[in-house]
Amino acid sequence: MARRIDFYDDPTAPAPNSLVPSVNVVVTNDAGEILMIRRSDNDNWAVPGGAIDLGESLPEAAIRETLEETGIRCEITGIVGTYTDPRHVILYTSNGEARQEFSIVLTARAVEGEPTPSDESREVRWVPRQEVETLTMDRSMRLRIGHYLADRAAPYIG
Repeated sequence: MARRIDFYDDPTAPAPNSLVPSVNVVVTNDAGEILMIRRSDNDNWAVPGGAIDLGESLPEAAIRETLEETGIRCEITGIVGTYTDPRHVILYTSNGEARQEFSIVLTARAVEGEPTPSDESREVRWVPRQEVETLTMDRSMRLRIGHYLADRAAPYIG
């Protein structure tokens, strides 16, 4: 099975060979819970997201990726920050792509739908805010969620 392997400031990481604009989305429901997926490619927990397609805006990509991965339709409400640390390299074993991190993290509220797994998400569920940081996740996802939970006055730029 194809895997995703995250490297951070690791001398054994492959040299990046691509840079792909992507989006992650912190979606909340009326109870304030956060929509989380357990990724199929590395078994880590994350918020939904993925690459922005040609001809697609950032909000359109966020809504599409969330719906595809979770079964939840959302409405974009804000921005957590930008994450472009060149020390974070993501290796996709299916094709040898070694991608430098480039993600914009948005906030959203759920509009309709039920949490439903997909090919990219082995599990999808609403997680109470106080439990999110107990889940197994990559350090970059933990950083992004931490910035959201901190309710920063301005978006993170990094």
